[in-house]
Amino acid sequence: MDSLTIYLAITGVVSLGLGVFIGKTLIAKANKTKELELEEKARLIIKEAEISAENIKKDKILEAKEKFLKLKSEFEEEAARKKSQIISNENKLKQREQHLSKEFEKANRKESELEDLKEKLTAQLEIVNKKKTELDKFNQQKVSILEKISNLTADEAREQLTESMKGEAESRASSFIKDIIEEAKLTATKEAKKIVVETIQRTATEHAIENCVSVFNIESDDIKGKIIGREGRNIRALEAATGVEIIVDDTPEAIIISGFDPVRREIARLSLHRLVVDGRIHPARIEEIVTKTRKNIEEEIVEIGERTAIDLGIHGLHPELIKMVGRMRFRSSYGQNLLQHSREVANLCATMASEIGINPKQAKRAGLLHDIGKVWPEEPEKPHAILGMELAKKYKEHPVVCNAVGAHHDEIEMTSLIAPIVQACDAVSGARPGARREVMESYIKRLKELEDLALGFEGVNKCYAIQAGRELRVMVDAESVTDDRAGQLSFDISQKIEKDMQYPGQIKVTVIREMRSVAYAK
Repeated sequence: MDSLTIYLAITGVVSLGLGVFIGKTLIAKANKTKELELEEKARLIIKEAEISAENIKKDKILEAKEKFLKLKSEFEEEAARKKSQIISNENKLKQREQHLSKEFEKANRKESELEDLKEKLTAQLEIVNKKKTELDKFNQQKVSILEKISNLTADEAREQLTESMKGEAESRASSFIKDIIEEAKLTATKEAKKIVVETIQRTATEHAIENCVSVFNIESDDIKGKIIGREGRNIRALEAATGVEIIVDDTPEAIIISGFDPVRREIARLSLHRLVVDGRIHPARIEEIVTKTRKNIEEEIVEIGERTAIDLGIHGLHPELIKMVGRMRFRSSYGQNLLQHSREVANLCATMASEIGINPKQAKRAGLLHDIGKVWPEEPEKPHAILGMELAKKYKEHPVVCNAVGAHHDEIEMTSLIAPIVQACDAVSGARPGARREVMESYIKRLKELEDLALGFEGVNKCYAIQAGRELRVMVDAESVTDDRAGQLSFDISQKIEKDMQYPGQIKVTVIREMRSVAYAK
């Protein structure tokens, strides 16, 4: 058993050793084979890389050659173009040089010709001087002979001849000018009358004097108590909301609305009407009704302005000007509704402008806007014509329209034909029978006071208040009042008027000094 065990152990050890040897041998062989395969693969990869590198090298060389050839051709083309340009410039320079040389030759020839001409002129001038000297001597001899014959010196004879010719020329010129002036006056008066008459006839209109309502009629006096309210709170609320004065007195079935602004009076009247119809009269309701009425009136003002512009065919008016045109509906001038007056003046201006051949659209526009300064709510201390002109300029109206608006009462100088047309049409519209009204006694009294004030100055012969008292024309004695004194007199009269009188707007004082010379031919 022991020997068998030993045998088996020895056999196992030998087998193990033999197996280890055989395994190492096989592993070494396998490693050798794998190493050979890897070397072969490495050689193949290197060979492929060399082939690829060679191909890339060839491609790059070909690409570089192509680029070189392209750049070379471009350079050759650019060089050829620059060369041709240089050749062309050289040819132009040669041509210019030739042209300049020809011009230089011409200049030299002209210079020589001028020198020759100068010599000739010098010689002729010497001859002329000699002849002039001889002529002067001859004239002196002739003058001396004439002086002996006439017993007058040359200066005395010249003065007599000049005076004689001057008198004859003045006589003829005076007669000629007089004939021309008379003919022009006759023709101008005839044409002017024709145009004005045709214009008035074509724009005929009926006048009904319109006033802004200042009296609110009620059905019974019981309503007065509701309008007044407890301790007068309703009437105070109404006055505060509308800006007018509500007068509730003993006048039967009537309440007086007093205020300088006709729009405010209209708002108060409509508000009172709505309150009376509604029956609920208390401060909160009054403020609500007045706010709604004011909004309605503003919308109505814009609508009236737009409708007026459309009716007259006037386009492009600024929205503020349209609003002012609408406000004219609630304003009157001497009892004549301002909007109706402005519409009529616009139509008159368009007709008259068409008759004399100038722009009727501009004339109509100026006629509509000529009294726009009367409805400006801020009421600055300026004449309404000047204020209207400033407003027209502010809202980009044409300079011709602005001048016509500002000059229609002669506050500024007229610079276009439309300005006198607007002035004439304004006078025509206001002068229609029944168009305007005024308390005659106060009007005449104011004009009389104005004339008497000017007549109180020394040297004043006559005095006339015209333009409804807007202008005062003073005729002075030409012998006692000089031109300088006339200027001082106009200033003194204007200062006296400012100090002693009350008047709206401004008054233009014109002092006229006229010298007349009368002679009779028998």
